[in-house]
Amino acid sequence: MRLLEYYVVCILVAIGLMQVVACGNRMTDDEKSYRLPDTLRVGTLYSPTSLFIFRGDTMGYEYERISNFAKDKKLKLEFVVARNMESMIELLDSGEIDIIAYEVPVTAEYKNKVRNCGTDNITHQVLVQRKGDNIISDVTQLVGKEIYVESGSKYESRLLNLDNEIGGGIKIHKIREDSLITEDLISLVSEGKIPYTIVDSDIAKLNSTYYSNIDISMSVSFPQRASWAVRLEDKWLADSVNAWSRLAKSRQEYKKVLKRYFEMSKSEIAENNTEYYIPGNRRGKKLRQLSPFDEIFKHYAGSIDWDWKILAAQAWIESRYDTTAVSWAGARGLMQIMPGTARAYGVNPMELVNPEKNVMTAVASIKDLDNYLSKRIKDDSERIKFIIAAYNSGIGHVVDAIALAGKYGKNPYVWFGNVEDAILWKSNPDYYNDDVCKFGYFRGRQTVAYVKKVLHQYEIFKKI
Repeated sequence: MRLLEYYVVCILVAIGLMQVVACGNRMTDDEKSYRLPDTLRVGTLYSPTSLFIFRGDTMGYEYERISNFAKDKKLKLEFVVARNMESMIELLDSGEIDIIAYEVPVTAEYKNKVRNCGTDNITHQVLVQRKGDNIISDVTQLVGKEIYVESGSKYESRLLNLDNEIGGGIKIHKIREDSLITEDLISLVSEGKIPYTIVDSDIAKLNSTYYSNIDISMSVSFPQRASWAVRLEDKWLADSVNAWSRLAKSRQEYKKVLKRYFEMSKSEIAENNTEYYIPGNRRGKKLRQLSPFDEIFKHYAGSIDWDWKILAAQAWIESRYDTTAVSWAGARGLMQIMPGTARAYGVNPMELVNPEKNVMTAVASIKDLDNYLSKRIKDDSERIKFIIAAYNSGIGHVVDAIALAGKYGKNPYVWFGNVEDAILWKSNPDYYNDDVCKFGYFRGRQTVAYVKKVLHQYEIFKKI
């Protein structure tokens, strides 16, 4: 299967239809009375924790957990991606989905609407601050401090209540959602541009894997329980999920998924990582190569009419020339090829440690991206930026960003200051739920940074 065909499959995922096949486990007594359907219809939302598409692969904490359930129960899954919690509850109530694989709060508001089930996720709101000697460890220390939160959000409500509880004095800055969202505020704290913000602990933990310099240890609210949910009358299904979640094997799988999304460092793709490679001469001798893989880059660059130094720059930014590198997402080798992309080009993912196989696969992918984008971006030098972006994010998110740019007054044929801005919008639900978007949530910061890093590294190489 060629890469663009592979992405067509991902489009089907993004609009809500996908099947996952699996292998098995013993039925509970309830399942014997109420047999699980051959296909379980799953409702979820696009988000950084539940479900998203990265480099063409479907990923997400909730996505992997429900996929593990399906695998153990020998089920197929059909996903329906809702726009928000309310519409997802309506889908459940109308019988269009069987289960919600998303964290539904265990509160009085939802108690009469759904039956919670599965592993409880316990969160609380935390203060996000930079690590250092002056860490705030008690809420009374917030007096006189400037805290930035989204206007009208639950974080603003909690902060107003907290300010009242401690007798006032917190300087609350309310930020409009259309200008900055939670992820932006965390990034600004990491960069030292604002001192503090407040977010849910799971979002804070996820972002701490990108920003190692933030501290999220101080809670500012009571804990909140949340879990998956089914219809009130489907106790048998809830019991099945509960029984499965208590199995030793399920607990081990849960720990692995938890580690992947909330513990494994993603700092190698962090937006503020600006480590570049400047090869130097040894004892005055003329520099003979930029990397150990120059000949491979030169051999394959000709098939896409690229300067081979662009590939060399990409490889450095991707893996630091480590042929054994494996990212948190499973991307492998010199050019960090996703297993699904490798299979799409007939390459066994285990062969990706071979630098020639790795570069060959990367170049085949780049060639297909070029063919696809050439219909939209006619200028060759401009199209290279779009290709580099799509290589990092997956073509779908770049297509979404082009559509958003065109709709909201940006130039859809220019990357810098235009489509790069639009891909940043895809972390905001107001935009990734827009009708022109087909691929949902995406953390656009990493792609914006990636394009700049690759081009900057290329400029360094061109001068050598």
